[in-house]
Amino acid sequence: MHSIDFYRDELVRYMTATIDPEEPKNLYAPVTYIMGLGGKRLRPVLTLMATEIFGADYREALPAALAVEVFHNFSLVHDDIMDGAPLRRGKKTVHEKWDVNTGILSGDVMLIQAYQLFENYHGETFRELAKLFSSTAIQVCEGQQYDVDFETRDDVTLPEYLKMIEYKTAVLVAAALKMGGIVAGASAEAQQGIYDFGCNLGLAFQLQDDYLDAFGDAATFGKQIGGDIIENKKTYLYLKALEMGDAQQAKALRDLFSIQPQDASEKIAAVKELFLDTRSAKATQEAIAAYTEKAFQVLGTLDIAEEKREVLRQFGEQLMRRKV
Repeated sequence: MHSIDFYRDELVRYMTATIDPEEPKNLYAPVTYIMGLGGKRLRPVLTLMATEIFGADYREALPAALAVEVFHNFSLVHDDIMDGAPLRRGKKTVHEKWDVNTGILSGDVMLIQAYQLFENYHGETFRELAKLFSSTAIQVCEGQQYDVDFETRDDVTLPEYLKMIEYKTAVLVAAALKMGGIVAGASAEAQQGIYDFGCNLGLAFQLQDDYLDAFGDAATFGKQIGGDIIENKKTYLYLKALEMGDAQQAKALRDLFSIQPQDASEKIAAVKELFLDTRSAKATQEAIAAYTEKAFQVLGTLDIAEEKREVLRQFGEQLMRRKV
């Protein structure tokens, strides 16, 4: 087994050699830009890691890992357009640096490039990877639609929210791990186990992202603090605050989520105060810990060497301690 930094460096090396700038420049320059912004690259790292955990050479999984990373960045380009987000990883979003039409088209070509990378595989491996990728991509789109729908709904429930983040975020983390199992030829039981581990870890990851969106450090988080609040997103923080707060607090929160002031700073500050006063912020941190522990329980059932299990455990622990 190698370190996370090693896998990340290998992915970047392969990505640089594979995704070459092409013509027309205005189509491919945004692709190179968003792929070069860095980020955690946790999903492709998990693909490479899982491949070695199940006994194969990580290099066999590089095309699948890059497909996951290209697809993830495609979804970010389009999500940023839908959210009107100005920043991504501390830099201008694609639609801000170029324009919305360029962002849409460049995102489209990234989706096709992601599928194209699976042409490096053959037979049953290709079929299983493509099948998993297609179903996951559809779920991600469904999750994004739920997210958009929730912005204008006043009756979103916690189970609905958890389903949304499972589709929008967790399934891609889970699929990234399972792809490593597919490439390595792991058993169906092992593939399902690593998928379930990834799904729970992905839920914890998204809840952590929601928490950092409100309470993170702008200097390290890389995105606009309070972006979910500005967009009136019904996050776990918001829903738990309604559930745990009194009638006056619930009314105040709903009122704040019905306005779009010119200067959003006061709205963000008021909402964050309600998240703290209702103990919603604490409840969210507890949920993050609970899903992380559930992931570790699934990990304990996998038939893999103890040292490999420990690598995945350490990865999960690092993920939950992140500030970005």
